[in-house]
Amino acid sequence: MPPRNATVAVVGAGDYIGGAIAERFAAEGYTVFAGRRNGDQLAPLKAKIEAAGGACEARALDARSEEAVTAFLAEADAHAPLEVCIFNVGANVNFPITETTERVFRKVWEMACYGGFLTGREAAKLMLARGAGSIFFTGATASLRGGPGYAAFASAKFGLRAVAQAMARELGPQNIHVAHLVIDSGVDTAFVRGRIAAARGPQALDQLEPDQLMNPTSIAETYWRLHTQTRDAWTFELDIRPYRETF
Repeated sequence: MPPRNATVAVVGAGDYIGGAIAERFAAEGYTVFAGRRNGDQLAPLKAKIEAAGGACEARALDARSEEAVTAFLAEADAHAPLEVCIFNVGANVNFPITETTERVFRKVWEMACYGGFLTGREAAKLMLARGAGSIFFTGATASLRGGPGYAAFASAKFGLRAVAQAMARELGPQNIHVAHLVIDSGVDTAFVRGRIAAARGPQALDQLEPDQLMNPTSIAETYWRLHTQTRDAWTFELDIRPYRETF
């Protein structure tokens, strides 16, 4: 695709979902501004996008810092108009309630909820000036229901969903598409495979059926299709899961 005069900002451009989203939009000609806490870990993503003919700017970013988020999105918008902003910070932790410290609870909330508020607010400021844009938030099963050991994570994801819903109702009439995606399954990552092996033994990995875990590339395609929806039929909330996932 020829380069577009537009940027997409991915806050939480990790090795899997965030990276796949960045690649998908780069393939459509967008300049990607990728941010994550450990910025040096973005080098492989930047190299992969550029090797494919795309453009990527990699930045270290703490999504809990108002100053850092503001500067990151302002830089993206100065490079070319910010058309899409995706908040993809995870913060998935599991602790029994009696072992959930104040520090853990507060840190998870700051990462998964407060960071989403900062990102959404600053993206909205930039997009409202032009009267167009897309702001998408990555949610999880915990966005809809709490589970054992997930008091911190679920409360943060519940809060992020509320932020997204309020923004959608406020900004939709001003031509800003806000959406919240519920990723209701394990994603095919080394982290998830490690947890499966730890919980059920290494043999459980051999028992996984094709497409039982979600492919990050498939998830990224969903974000792209959301962005290309016509505004007479915008989706606010979309839950996606593999064909074998129960719900």
